[in-house]
Amino acid sequence: MSIKAYRPTTPAQRQKTTQDFDQITTKKPLKSLTRAKKQQAGKNNQGRITVRHRGGGVKRHYRILTHNLPAGLKLTVREIEYDPNRSARIARVEDQDGNFYYVLADTSMTKGSTFETGESASVEASNRLPLSKIPVGTFVYAIELTPGRGAQMVRAAGTSAQLMARENGYATLKMPSGEVRKVLETCEASIGTVGNIQHQNIKKGAAGRVRRKGIRPTVRGVVMNATDHPHGGGDGGRHGSGKAPRTPWGQLTLGFRTRHNKKTNKMIVRSRHEGKRK
Repeated sequence: MSIKAYRPTTPAQRQKTTQDFDQITTKKPLKSLTRAKKQQAGKNNQGRITVRHRGGGVKRHYRILTHNLPAGLKLTVREIEYDPNRSARIARVEDQDGNFYYVLADTSMTKGSTFETGESASVEASNRLPLSKIPVGTFVYAIELTPGRGAQMVRAAGTSAQLMARENGYATLKMPSGEVRKVLETCEASIGTVGNIQHQNIKKGAAGRVRRKGIRPTVRGVVMNATDHPHGGGDGGRHGSGKAPRTPWGQLTLGFRTRHNKKTNKMIVRSRHEGKRK
């Protein structure tokens, strides 16, 4: 997997890079595991905008991924596919009974490779088993927060978490963000690192490439009128100087903490912000 540069025939082409897609083995997804995806343009079921700067973009189908594979499966990778809905690649796998699933593809998955699930699975790359059966120091991904609920953490391209310790029924994990947190050791995780590790090195290069993803332009608050944004207004010069950064609705932002989930605060051993304070 490498980064591909374009011939500099235009200013955009000079900056743009992409991947060579050498690991993808098929361009046709499995029809039974795809669904139509309607563009919501950042609006909820009442038609109100809940996420700004969304709309347009190319049509795409949603791939149904299985994040909680049943235990006792022996799966064979049939295809490695591109998924337009996530940064990681996905793998089309088949179990011993002929059932097909889509799962996240890690760096060790190739067409024809096999892996297992369940407590009896060996400690090898791609195998999925409880954290209580994984040796300390191992890198894992697709981690459960609640046993049986399926993978919720560490699913982006090129990410992995490290199992640091196990004590009193809890496993301590060092997350990709730098946060150190605890989860129940009965939660399952897959061994390895999510594939497509070069994703973060891609340069978009052109505005149209972002629009095709369904992302519309963002306007800075300081160039708006005072009636439209707390940063707006002013008689020239640097607008908004001396004002605390705020959202369009007047809420503090840029450094203002928005986490208020007191129920799970006790599970965080070290905040991801600890290193930034020093």
